[in-house]
Amino acid sequence: MKSWKKTAFASMATVALATVMGLTACGNTTTPAAGSSTSGSDDATITTLDEGKLTFATSPDYPPFENLVDGEYVGLDMDLGRAIAEELDLECVYTNIDFDGIVPAIVAGGQADAGLSGISITPEREEQVDFSDPYYVDNQAVAVMSDNTELTEDNAAEALNSETVTIAVQSGSTGEAHAGEYFPNAEIISFPNFTDCFAAVQAGKADAVCGNSAVVEQMLSGAYDNEHVIYTSATGEEYAIAVSKDNPELLAAINDAIAKLKEDGTLDELIVKNMGGEA
Repeated sequence: MKSWKKTAFASMATVALATVMGLTACGNTTTPAAGSSTSGSDDATITTLDEGKLTFATSPDYPPFENLVDGEYVGLDMDLGRAIAEELDLECVYTNIDFDGIVPAIVAGGQADAGLSGISITPEREEQVDFSDPYYVDNQAVAVMSDNTELTEDNAAEALNSETVTIAVQSGSTGEAHAGEYFPNAEIISFPNFTDCFAAVQAGKADAVCGNSAVVEQMLSGAYDNEHVIYTSATGEEYAIAVSKDNPELLAAINDAIAKLKEDGTLDELIVKNMGGEA
């Protein structure tokens, strides 16, 4: 593994992030500039994987937050990552990791500087990593085939909690945790990718799929329009960027960038662009 490099540069949101060699880049390479840190010290020293680059671990199967379309990373998170990198005068790089492996990868180090993949802040995850300020709030939803007459909006809360019901979830997600907590009698089947959950329902291998509302709705508006939502829960989950607890300087720099993107309206514009409607 390459040794981490340290860089110094200026402004409220100035930091160097990076990537391991050989990953796919998604931005323009720039060089950090020297200057003072926000804490008032002469130089802000940031630990990164590689100088001049910001590497995010992501699982690009979760539209409208992250997806791969014709080899391009698209979605709210992907646009946000590029905007943060631009604020920090860095090249944005994404590396693909199964969702349930992102937090462990950040803890272990060596694969990415931060995790950006529709990651909800939870107490369990906070024990392993630090989180940036939140940038989006979402809820939980359950969808079934539209012609399913046994699982409906009228009986969902009770009917889903049955030993005869199978619920597909993404491994390591809050959807998995939510289904396990609220439907403990159901059989929970975990898949590495969220799209696999919908495919399982289509193939009759699962009765329902549970996950974050915005993503479920996005899936239903596309390839899975023959499914519909029968259950929602206002969980108010906050999405944030996961950073190693050993790198507080990086966390501070990302928070500075997010604050600026909120202040100048960029974040709202990205939400409207990717989610539709109003921010």
